[in-house]
Amino acid sequence: MRRILFDSPISRAGYLYATTVGLVWGSIWSTGTVERRGGLVVFRGMPAWTFGRGGSCVGACYLTNQNVSTAILEHEAVHKRQWQRFGMVFPLLYLVAGRNPLRNRFEIEAGLEKGGYAR
Repeated sequence: MRRILFDSPISRAGYLYATTVGLVWGSIWSTGTVERRGGLVVFRGMPAWTFGRGGSCVGACYLTNQNVSTAILEHEAVHKRQWQRFGMVFPLLYLVAGRNPLRNRFEIEAGLEKGGYAR
């Protein structure tokens, strides 16, 4: 079952769908610079209610106001890879992993320090 859902054509389709959603959402709400950095399409100037915490990765899109340090973008690039691996199952897995970033396996994998969760 894992081979069918994870790192498969199905997860790739989910990743591409999520990226499309991120592109549309970012295009609607971004009032700042839009650029490609580190394999991500970075949308700045997003209203705070359009993303979670300091920013959100949706497929290959990173939605934020101004939280775009090199460390953050490296952290978000790992989330992009998680989207590629799990596709549309990723939001559910992330939810089950919990909102506490210090215990969330996806945040730990992306790097707590780079994500601004630990010093």
